[in-house]
Amino acid sequence: MNRAYIYILIGAGLWGTIAFFVKNLYALGFSPMEVVTLRVCTAAIILLSYQAVKSPESLKLKSVGDIKYFIGTGIFSIIFFNYCMFKTINLATIPIAFALLYTAPAFVIILSFILFQESLTVYKITALFLTLIGVMLVVELNPLQIDSLPVTAVLIGLGSGFGYALYSIFSKFALKKYSSLQITTYTFTIAAIALLPFFPYESKHHLLFHSSVILYAFGLGFLPTAVAYIIYTLGLELTETSKASILATVEPVVATLIGIFIFFEPFSFIQMIGMGSIIVAVIIIQLSENKHNNISNQGY
Repeated sequence: MNRAYIYILIGAGLWGTIAFFVKNLYALGFSPMEVVTLRVCTAAIILLSYQAVKSPESLKLKSVGDIKYFIGTGIFSIIFFNYCMFKTINLATIPIAFALLYTAPAFVIILSFILFQESLTVYKITALFLTLIGVMLVVELNPLQIDSLPVTAVLIGLGSGFGYALYSIFSKFALKKYSSLQITTYTFTIAAIALLPFFPYESKHHLLFHSSVILYAFGLGFLPTAVAYIIYTLGLELTETSKASILATVEPVVATLIGIFIFFEPFSFIQMIGMGSIIVAVIIIQLSENKHNNISNQGY
């Protein structure tokens, strides 16, 4: 398999482990947006510490104007899509919120066509269709439910998908000048700076010194955040943005498996079909790359 695809699948797979850390932090008394704050802050601390020791000169922006890329990835993507997703959960349900979040590949394909002139192939459209259907089945969303949803919930839910897509778009621009590690570091540092003023220190400061909170917050900031985003961004550097976004939808598959085997959540035949659809979409993307490589090797 293409090396870029392996990176993206590993990164997305690590994102799928987020439920383990998040559920435990919820149980310790944190709200969803507070968990987002813990996530970005611990990731920023880990990344900044590593960069300061390994290569402090890499923490300098090559141009002050480049900060726009990281405002894009940190605020317009990370913070915006999380806010929209949690808002959709309040207005609708968790399955609907996640189904709307994973409209992201559709936004990426459209934006990549406009901004990067990436082609719209039959392979991509087929993979996108299978992905959207697969995600709906994995989260057990009944398509008939959408008709009864408030328009506000649908629009905000689509906003989460759009925000999710923006990480790939802004990162693609930033990759022209910065490494995947630098992009991830700047992204979470800016997100942390933006969120820290809104954390409820008066009511939650005592929890921050609890050993379990420190353990789960560090794990959340390290594995499904710092490491996952570095690996995903590295893969993004080596392939088309639209393909990367489709491949990243293995995340709900991993999340579902964790729910089944760690939290003993029920698993239905419909979810199994959905997971199969997402895996088939990944295979289609791989086949399209193989075909492209064969044509290139033949000199066409």
